[in-house]
Amino acid sequence: MLLSMNRLILYVRDVSLLKRFYQKHFSFDLVEEISDEWVVLNTGRIELAFHRVGMPWRDLPLSRSSSNVKMVFTVKSGLPELRASLLSAGVVMGGLKRYDGFSQLMCDGEDPEGNIFQLSQPD
Repeated sequence: MLLSMNRLILYVRDVSLLKRFYQKHFSFDLVEEISDEWVVLNTGRIELAFHRVGMPWRDLPLSRSSSNVKMVFTVKSGLPELRASLLSAGVVMGGLKRYDGFSQLMCDGEDPEGNIFQLSQPD
């Protein structure tokens, strides 16, 4: 049996906020939407979906350290410029980095709900 991943669902507080963030900064196309409850964005090979969390969790403080998920997006070119654009828009971004043995430039960032994403540009 061959399995493949086609969608990643994140449970979030503000579906509309995250939809606007990812469409504005990464130009992801809308696939489907239920206003303020559910959004699916086309990110390329895998769809990114936001599902509003249930009532008991909506008013709890955000805990950025509790997630063990990092979304990784590939950029063909222009990563330093994209990072600078995100910084100028107030997005929390880490520095550009490289690791021995990996032929790519990378940086991490946080979306408005504290979800971590990485931008990766192959050499």
